[in-house]
Amino acid sequence: MLDTKLFDHTILKPEATEAQVKKLCQEALEHHFASVCVNQYYTAFAARLLKDSDVKVCTVVGFPLGMSHTKVKAFECSQAIADGATEIDMVINVGALKDQKYDYVLEDIKTLKTACGDKAILKVIIETCLLTKEEIVKVCQLAKEAGADFVKTSTGFSTAGAKAEDVALMRKTVGETMGVKASGGIHNAVEAQAMVEAGASRLGTSATLAIIEG
Repeated sequence: MLDTKLFDHTILKPEATEAQVKKLCQEALEHHFASVCVNQYYTAFAARLLKDSDVKVCTVVGFPLGMSHTKVKAFECSQAIADGATEIDMVINVGALKDQKYDYVLEDIKTLKTACGDKAILKVIIETCLLTKEEIVKVCQLAKEAGADFVKTSTGFSTAGAKAEDVALMRKTVGETMGVKASGGIHNAVEAQAMVEAGASRLGTSATLAIIEG
């Protein structure tokens, strides 16, 4: 059975209600998941429900497209931390990466790492389904150089989710000390196990209960 601390119990759909987020937090508390991952609107709400527990509050920034101005992402990040987030999942600017504007992508990540300071860990969503293998390697190198804590496969809102082969490539690129989060399209225990075997150290999914219950 997979360790429950592998999971970011996630609800990011735009129609998510307060009642659904409350249920998510209660499930996370019951099973001691690593975090709940919510949109910014629910950060403070989730933080109140999870106060003094072992479950972290994770919030997405620049989500889901990653095309916000870096200063806007930094403000989002700072506000999320003020609201109680201790984990930030930011989306890179995929267009800038594809245009080989590597300095821009690096500074985008560095700026958010600075905004996180010692108050939150930073996960960098690279949206693997939109990237070539070479681009996956390059952006993982940039994220590591910027001091990010994790690289993450997907938003779950693009053309596809996590693939084990991409997770393996990410792990190979960043080495053993940096986190790799697989997210998007992980529906059952078999898929989750495949991601872990490929090198994932965290799993983001809304199907967490189905996975841990087999």
